[in-house]
Amino acid sequence: MERNFRNLAVGLVAGALALAAGAQDEPKKSEKASKRAAASAAAAGNKVVVNGVTIPQSRIEMMNRELNSQGQPDTPERQQAVREELVNREVLAQAAQKRGLDKNADVQAQMEMAKQAVLVRALFESEVKAHPITDSDLQQQYEQFKQSMGTQEYKVRHILVDKEDDAKAIIAELNKGGDFAKIAKEKSKDPGSKDNGGDLDWGPSARYVAPFANAVTSMQKGQTTPTPVKTDFGYHVIRLDDVRPLQVPPFTELKEQFRQRAQQAQIQRLVMDLRQKAKVEER
Repeated sequence: MERNFRNLAVGLVAGALALAAGAQDEPKKSEKASKRAAASAAAAGNKVVVNGVTIPQSRIEMMNRELNSQGQPDTPERQQAVREELVNREVLAQAAQKRGLDKNADVQAQMEMAKQAVLVRALFESEVKAHPITDSDLQQQYEQFKQSMGTQEYKVRHILVDKEDDAKAIIAELNKGGDFAKIAKEKSKDPGSKDNGGDLDWGPSARYVAPFANAVTSMQKGQTTPTPVKTDFGYHVIRLDDVRPLQVPPFTELKEQFRQRAQQAQIQRLVMDLRQKAKVEER
């Protein structure tokens, strides 16, 4: 809910910016738009007071940072839109308080949860800042990733069934000239591939569970497994359509993905460490 309201607020600011942009697009109103922009820029350093309550400058700066992160240009029109939105928020918040909504138990609980969310986010940001992930760490992870992917990728089809006897019957049917794609559509229980004739597309062997991967890497192009391959999902009849060298994207393309993954692992370790040290009781 907090995110929904935040998105709504940013949307309102964006709407105000669109109106300002529309005004600039009209030649007859360009002079007035310029005067308004100059006036808002001149007023940017003034305090905004709503019914005696001063809107903190920190709120203005925070909303501007959020809009900056979204790539919106910092213009006098945007500054005015931000100020107008914060005035609207203050007016609405004061109205809610006058109705006693800030004393409502549900509202108080939501406010506490919102406060918790801000604190948790700040803790995570502090942890990442205190223990930055270096490019050298990311390069090492990338090399390990490349090694785990192998040097080949495979274009594979499979038919998945529950019983070994059913898989054996399918292999016998294929040996008699049966159409793999047609049989897959009729008998495979894999919803992700059956409609495509069992096609799993290109991928390294590392994408599959061990028994499946071992079967694929031991096959020749065009070959079908002579016996069913058992995994936790059931029994597979596998055909290897093609093989080609694996092209792993360069480190520069994957670096930020590895950084995000490393930071997620870093945060997970923090959570686990704090949970282990915490005294949790049920009373």
